[in-house]
Amino acid sequence: MKIAMIGSGAAGSVFAAYLRKGGAELWLIDKYKAHMDKIAEDGLVFITPDGEETLTGFHTAPTAKDIGVMDMVILMVKATQTVDVMNDTMPAIGPDTVVVSLQNGLGNDEVLAQYVEKERIMYGSGLIGTELRGPGVCVSKPEQGIQMHFGAVVNNPITDKAGKALEECFKAGGCNASFDEDVRIYVWRKVIANAGYNGVSALMRMRVGEVFADPYGMDIVRNVWAEGCAVAEAMGIGDLRPLMEAEEPNILAGLGNYYPSMAQDAVLHKRQTEVSVLNGAIARYGERLGIPTPYNTVITKFISCIQNNYDKQYLQG
Repeated sequence: MKIAMIGSGAAGSVFAAYLRKGGAELWLIDKYKAHMDKIAEDGLVFITPDGEETLTGFHTAPTAKDIGVMDMVILMVKATQTVDVMNDTMPAIGPDTVVVSLQNGLGNDEVLAQYVEKERIMYGSGLIGTELRGPGVCVSKPEQGIQMHFGAVVNNPITDKAGKALEECFKAGGCNASFDEDVRIYVWRKVIANAGYNGVSALMRMRVGEVFADPYGMDIVRNVWAEGCAVAEAMGIGDLRPLMEAEEPNILAGLGNYYPSMAQDAVLHKRQTEVSVLNGAIARYGERLGIPTPYNTVITKFISCIQNNYDKQYLQG
């Protein structure tokens, strides 16, 4: 199976590593030239709780414009960047290509439906902490249990075949994956979890475990989660509160010593975050449904103000 990973930073590289180990032919697409060059020359160093190995045989390119038609295209750019990359990605999408969003956030399937018919779109999420330690070196910090959920926007023979093949490839590579008939509950669980620990860690400039250890930090996280669960229930997704309660120790065990992606974006790299498709999306759906979301709304406004004004912020020393 020929797969293009559109966006091969930390998460994209980790997901691609599992698929490469599972036997897929991978094209890694990313504008981070040093990272792509290192992989092309020396392979991808893949670090997991089981050890370290170097994977070779990847194709690399800055865009998907000239890589040819793929069997599957996986979107792993930030959700806010999808529209920007799709023009260059469309030449890789043929009439039988299945397009998959494993991006953070809500609404990624709706964006892809502007470019590809719904019958060829899948979406989902991974429960894996990821890190890019440097060019050509990625780290996987998987949670326990099933680590990758995905499903089709519209269940049909095309996505059934592609979904089962993707599930088998992930599993063969060491990632416990599941092709689900209805993936919405898992996407919403991931979004709600992220909105809590990602948003609060970014604001507090703290690791996940440090936020969870502070009673005020943990109270904010739980209120963010409660709002997300209320919105999901109003949408007919189901009662996610038991899942979130069960998720708390898994997050702490897998990500406790970790600055999550939004903290990295807002504190370390000073770049656009995904708050609009996490806390912001929960707040927008809540407003539409008449569900109050004060915690998610305020976090969205704080993070948005921070990322709009990086050049004006106080620098110590």
